[in-house]
Amino acid sequence: MKVVKPGIVTLLVTYIIALTLMVMPMPATFDVFRPDWVTLVMLYWIIALPHRVSIGTALILGVLSDVLLGSVVGVHALGMVVVAYLAARNFQRLRNFALIQQAVVIAVLILLKRFIVFEANVFLHDAEFTLSYFWPVLTSAVFWLWVFPLLRKVRRQFGVS
Repeated sequence: MKVVKPGIVTLLVTYIIALTLMVMPMPATFDVFRPDWVTLVMLYWIIALPHRVSIGTALILGVLSDVLLGSVVGVHALGMVVVAYLAARNFQRLRNFALIQQAVVIAVLILLKRFIVFEANVFLHDAEFTLSYFWPVLTSAVFWLWVFPLLRKVRRQFGVS
C-alpha cells in the first residue's frame, strides 16, 4: 500500500481552498475586487517548489477554474500555463526579490493572465472591455503580501519539500 506524502496533501488542500475562495459568493460591489486566489497560490508553489509544481499543475488548475467558473474549457488554462511558464523560468530571481518587488511582479503576471483570458473571451464571445476587469490585479498584488508569508509558514510547518 502506497502512503501519500504529507507535502502532496498540503499542496492539494491549499489548491482546494484557493478554488473555493474563487467561487465563494460575495456581494456584487466587492466581487469585482476578488483577488485571483488560484493564480496566487499556484505562483507561490512554483516559486517555492519549482521541481514539484509547474506547467502541468497550472494546466490542471486552469481547467478546474474553467469548470468552476462555467467558462469555455481552456481559457483560464491558457492564461495559467503562460504565467506558470514565466514564473518557473524565473523562479530564482523571484525568490531573491523583496516582498514588495515580488508583489509588483505578481501583479504583472496576473495582468498578463487576465489579458490572455480577456482576449480569448473576445475571440470566443465578443466580450466587452471594462476597467473593472483589471481590479483583481491590484487586489492580488496587495494580498500577495499576506499570502506569501502565510504559505511559507504552512510549507515550513508541514515540511513540504
